[in-house]
Amino acid sequence: MSTHEEFRFSSHHLLIELDAATNRLMMLVVAKEVSGPRWDEAATRQKRAFEAWTVLLNDFESLAEKDQDTGPTS
Repeated sequence: MSTHEEFRFSSHHLLIELDAATNRLMMLVVAKEVSGPRWDEAATRQKRAFEAWTVLLNDFESLAEKDQDTGPTS
């Protein structure tokens, strides 16, 4: 699998988790549950999902820059 395909697969997986975590937070907002253990758990999940996605973006950007510096390998 190419680096681009790996990025797309990982990005898709992480974005699904981020979307689910954000939706959970929004459901709690609608239910007016913006404090307490359920809120804390949902907020932590959303924060971790966002951080995981940004790590992937930063890693891919670094890899893309490195590939650009070295040029094609064929």
